[in-house]
Amino acid sequence: MSDRLRTAKRLVIKIGSSLLVDQETGALRREWLDALADDVAACRARKQDVLLVSSGAIALGRRSLRLGQRILRLEDSQAAAATGQIRLAHAYQESLARHAVPVAQILLTSDDTERRRRYLNARNTMLALLAHGSVPVINENDTVATEEIRFGDNDRLAARVAAMIGADCLVLLSDIDGLYSADPRQDSTAEFIAEVDEITPEIEAMAAGTGSQDGSGGMVTKLQAARLAGQAGCCMVITDGGAPHPIAQLANGGRGTWFTTTATPASARKRWIAGSLRAKGTITIDAGAAQALTRGKSLLPAGVTAVEGDFQRGDAVTVRGPTGEALGRGLTAYSTADARRILGHRSDEIQAILGFLGREEMIHRDDLVLG
Repeated sequence: MSDRLRTAKRLVIKIGSSLLVDQETGALRREWLDALADDVAACRARKQDVLLVSSGAIALGRRSLRLGQRILRLEDSQAAAATGQIRLAHAYQESLARHAVPVAQILLTSDDTERRRRYLNARNTMLALLAHGSVPVINENDTVATEEIRFGDNDRLAARVAAMIGADCLVLLSDIDGLYSADPRQDSTAEFIAEVDEITPEIEAMAAGTGSQDGSGGMVTKLQAARLAGQAGCCMVITDGGAPHPIAQLANGGRGTWFTTTATPASARKRWIAGSLRAKGTITIDAGAAQALTRGKSLLPAGVTAVEGDFQRGDAVTVRGPTGEALGRGLTAYSTADARRILGHRSDEIQAILGFLGREEMIHRDDLVLG
């Protein structure tokens, strides 16, 4: 199973607060973080994209603001997050700078992954950062998140991020090395579960009984993350991250529970486009563009002859051929108004027509499903 980690094109690694911050002193575990940064650099040397979803801001902020270990009021918790997030980002920057790896900070709420416009902006930003060789460090935006827009744990946030950017593998670094049939801290007969190919009621019952106290999430939230990741064609592994170099250990066959999926990120995305989104308009194309699509090409504005409906960038539209037949469905890179202005024009004319540099494609091939 470790081959899945070594061969993944895009990794999301979730780091829990208890791994990054000493629970007694509130201090950053610098040596552990440096070892993790070494692992990240090794992944990048294998030409893998890496995104980090990291807790720890509130824990670090507590120490800076001298708030102790008492239960915090919402405003104190958000103040700690604001203070600690600077320290957290700086720590990652310093650690990865040893390998000349640039770092970017992204703060998200659940709204940012569920509202279409915000989703697209966040996804495009993360993909652009990866294209420029950066490692995005992502955390929940605790400073502004209210209860109704909170994830509440970074396990599910990490799964949403993995789905957003088409990751192949999600690694949850935990305080336990995987899923057991019962809590191994209380039951010496608990059996380790090495692989899960389907999350059944029996598996859910095991999670409910394990009682992991990693950060704000337990094993139940990790199973929820596994389900979200699997639906997006991303495998997931839970492993103990307490020792130095946890990713290297996992890549070399280290212990962990793997949640597998038969789908791929690309096939899952295509299935989502084809069956889960309502088309908000129609784009009609000429015969040349129709032939290009069958050869796996993207739809360019030059091949578009008509635009109907009321849609925005990122909405699903039906693609029709020159005689009106439905050819497929895709996600448009332009709104109705902008699409009408650039239809029939070459891609190098888009900036002059619209006044901004948009995408070359009306619909990118990765966002198009034929048939």
